[in-house]
Amino acid sequence: MTRPNHVALLLGTVLTLTLGLHGCESSSSEEETLRILVTNDDGVGAEGIDALVEALRADPRNEIVVCAPAEQRSGRGDTTIETDPSCGTGAAEPSSTASGYDEATWAVDGCPADAVIYALDNLYLDAPPDLVLSGINEGQNVGLIGGVLLSQVSGTVGAAKTAACADIPAVASSQGEGEIINYPSGVEAVLQWLEENRAAVLAGQVSVENVTSINIPSCDEGEIRGTVEVPLATENPNDYPLFPAGPQDCTSTVQDVPNDIEAFYNGYIAVTPVPRNTTCPDK
Repeated sequence: MTRPNHVALLLGTVLTLTLGLHGCESSSSEEETLRILVTNDDGVGAEGIDALVEALRADPRNEIVVCAPAEQRSGRGDTTIETDPSCGTGAAEPSSTASGYDEATWAVDGCPADAVIYALDNLYLDAPPDLVLSGINEGQNVGLIGGVLLSQVSGTVGAAKTAACADIPAVASSQGEGEIINYPSGVEAVLQWLEENRAAVLAGQVSVENVTSINIPSCDEGEIRGTVEVPLATENPNDYPLFPAGPQDCTSTVQDVPNDIEAFYNGYIAVTPVPRNTTCPDK
């Protein structure tokens, strides 16, 4: 299957969303730069992070640094080379995204948490970033499997937790599997969150006790039904196929979606707070 050029598909959506939302902002928030560190667990050359970086770069209010694992490091949670040497050596070198962005892009031979730690220790010497965006991950991170929350084993969420442990607000975004992995819809969801929360991030008013996990369906049929804020599921009563992901039903008429599993599999973008938990060093 040949996938479309998602970066090209994004441009019209990004420009429309950005221009439309700018008119709703105050002049001060329009002018102030937001310093964003972008990372992931699929590797610096992955399609999802590339789509997100290109969209963020289209807004001159964003200052972007990319620091991500050199290779795919999914399923590592917030593990680091200190606790799991199989993550890599920790060495870092200049790199580029799939679209060729190399002005401030680094690849780290390590797990997603190592990429965040390297960036904070070496790339932000004057002041930390205002926000860390982790993703867009290939595949959802909702609910639990084998009694373990996927958000606990996800490297995408683990990178966000690492940022939160350093008192930096963080968002983890994950795109559902489908016949086509619809990264443009994921990018739009992240940009929407960013616009709605930009002023709060700049004012230091976003909690770091939780990270925000956004799971976006890829609709084989129908369209995304909207965005809902829902808690983590603690069980899977309808036996949704969680890993690998089953099809998300964007033609569903189900209205009662009490958690991230139910929302995601019934065609909604699920926005969920995930505790950074107690693994923070010295916390």
